[in-house]
Amino acid sequence: MRLKKNIAVSESGFIFDPTSGESFTLNPVAMDIISLLKQGKNDKEIQKSLSDLYDVDEATLEKDYFQFLFLLNSNQLLENE
Repeated sequence: MRLKKNIAVSESGFIFDPTSGESFTLNPVAMDIISLLKQGKNDKEIQKSLSDLYDVDEATLEKDYFQFLFLLNSNQLLENE
């Protein structure tokens, strides 16, 4: 999955969807995930990067990561590759 091309992401942690007009605020971890998605990283690469950056156990990281992807997808911010 990847972030849709028309989604605007600011450096300060805001996402704007011009299609729906909705905007979202991201925390630093979510910003890291968005950045890695934009770089074209896959799930395993993203999870590895996050585990290197943050002190979190693997099960929690995986659960939180996929929950965040679910939120992005349910708000129609992702597209399949």
